[in-house]
Amino acid sequence: MFESIAPAATPHAAYPRWLGDIGGTNARFGWQESATRPISHVQVLPCAEHPSLVDAGLAYLRAQGLSGPACAAFGIANPVTGDQIAMTNHHWKFSIEATRVALGLPRLLLLNDFTALALALPDLPREQLRQIGPGEAAPQAAVGLIGAGTGLGVSGLLPLGHQGKWLPIAGEGGHVTLGAGNAQEYAVIEHLRVRYGHVSAERVLSGPGLVDLYHALCELQDGQGREITTPAEVMERAEALPQSKAAQALEMFCGLLGSVAGDLALTLGARGGIYIGGGIVPRLGERFDRSPFRQRFESKGRFRGYLAAIPTWVIQSPVSPALQGASKALNLTQW
Repeated sequence: MFESIAPAATPHAAYPRWLGDIGGTNARFGWQESATRPISHVQVLPCAEHPSLVDAGLAYLRAQGLSGPACAAFGIANPVTGDQIAMTNHHWKFSIEATRVALGLPRLLLLNDFTALALALPDLPREQLRQIGPGEAAPQAAVGLIGAGTGLGVSGLLPLGHQGKWLPIAGEGGHVTLGAGNAQEYAVIEHLRVRYGHVSAERVLSGPGLVDLYHALCELQDGQGREITTPAEVMERAEALPQSKAAQALEMFCGLLGSVAGDLALTLGARGGIYIGGGIVPRLGERFDRSPFRQRFESKGRFRGYLAAIPTWVIQSPVSPALQGASKALNLTQW
């Protein structure tokens, strides 16, 4: 997290709050009038239609007829290690301090978007979660979070004793090296390694990665299929043609996601469960339930039983829960 506060600012009302969830494709904004009011005025703006975060932010305020927030907190799909931000999967580059000044904010907090989403997990209603496979959450145990969209987000929560409080993780687990679970996956990863050098989990487990995965399978088989250029097209063809290479790519995608999610569960000791966010998996519906995801999640040799006891849930929320997490992050920081 990195916070910018106006030099002459003094502590004042913490509301209304301007909240954001900024990914490589879309920027979602919302508004919270008070601690007892739900997030409102939610609007999604395509990042490509705005030259900068400041432009997107001002467009939102104008469209919603809003002004004068007491503070703002934005989750962003990028490491936040200081004042300077250069987005991994988009061209926006900016200073947090300069952005605060340009937007006229007394206080601006930026944090990783999956750290924000992790903060929202304890308050997610059960009806917004769909469990995949068996398992029951252990009380006061770490939880993990992973999600594929424009990139691959990874985070989690660590319990702080028995106080009902949590410590969010700010990491870049999407960029770990991707491992193969069978010969076909090995061939695909080697094909991508020749092209990219390093094959991270995000290189395959993301929207662009799904397209690369499909093209790799095509090139390894018959060299056809280059007409597909978007993840939506891969998913549409997989649905229409169950025996197609697009369907093979989607099955491999789900299996590899299960393998990486299992690695995350082992690394964190996430007996409290693994949550699956991002924009891709929720769109797959029951197809994901039937995919190799859960089998690969548990397929860790001697630790199969350990992982079989860990529940996995797909987040199905109509409004980005990361907005609520961004609001909670403002409560964690001090003036």
